[in-house]
Amino acid sequence: MSKPLKVAVLGFWHVHAGDYSRQAQAHPGTELVGVWDDDVALGQAGAEQFGVPFTQDLDGLLSEVDAVVITTPTNEHRDIMVKAANAGKHIFTEKLLAPTVAEAEEILAAADGNGVKVVVSLPRLAHGYTQAISDVIASGELGQLTYARVRLSHDGAVSRDGVEGWLPQRFFDQKAAIGGALTDLGCHPVYLVQLFLGTQPDSVSAIYRSVNGRGLEDNAVVTIGYPDQKIGVIEAGFTSRNPFTIEIFGTEGSLTYTDAGNILQVGDRQLPVPDHNQDPFGQWVDHINNGTRADDNLSRAVELTRLVVAANEAAEVGRTIPYAGL
Repeated sequence: MSKPLKVAVLGFWHVHAGDYSRQAQAHPGTELVGVWDDDVALGQAGAEQFGVPFTQDLDGLLSEVDAVVITTPTNEHRDIMVKAANAGKHIFTEKLLAPTVAEAEEILAAADGNGVKVVVSLPRLAHGYTQAISDVIASGELGQLTYARVRLSHDGAVSRDGVEGWLPQRFFDQKAAIGGALTDLGCHPVYLVQLFLGTQPDSVSAIYRSVNGRGLEDNAVVTIGYPDQKIGVIEAGFTSRNPFTIEIFGTEGSLTYTDAGNILQVGDRQLPVPDHNQDPFGQWVDHINNGTRADDNLSRAVELTRLVVAANEAAEVGRTIPYAGL
């Protein structure tokens, strides 16, 4: 067996940095060897938690590793990833890939030009219910699809007894985060609706609200319309803890899924939900070792970026806008 890949975590800004650090330590093909962060306090705390060195010397750390996990502020993704790619380091990154489609494409061009393997963390594509729902859609049982709704929410922005919610205030910094609930948690409903209905709507509308007044939206609904008259509804929030929900309707039937009990209902029957497939981190390690490119993941990451950018614009202008992906 070849030596484990030496992996560094770049940035402990995102709340999932710890999750990916644990994966790097647990996966037999990787070894977590260091942490860099331009926020010294965050970086040192993360390094101490996982028992690895912290450094402020990014160039020096890149010279010592094979691969990096990027969990910096979203607005820093382009600069950090292009630097890592030009240094020949494989990249696993938290979504969004970048704040704009142009930056996302620049990152991937730098990676492809340097033989770097990139995977974006889009974990629900690997979940068992996603595969089961995709199989039902492919079977034609629902007929012509007309509507899909995906809702994902947690209570990270909710204050209780004078204590601010557990989601860090930095997640509500417009410059660093780019957007709030839709741009972060809402990415998962976005790429699932795109998977079920397609990536080419012709219109986008959005309404954002800030229930807890922390700076950016913590309650969001995005509606996308398709040329064949399908409607997709994407819901995300930091204001309530409720079951993750998928609803899909067609001319011949309907489907619902909830993670409350892991129940997939098609018409009047309940279908078994298979186990999850390999997670994105494991897929990334395999792509590195096999010399393959994560084509589907990267295509979906770019389309995810495109729709989030459009939704943020629609919310800002307060009206339905044409979708620029066409």
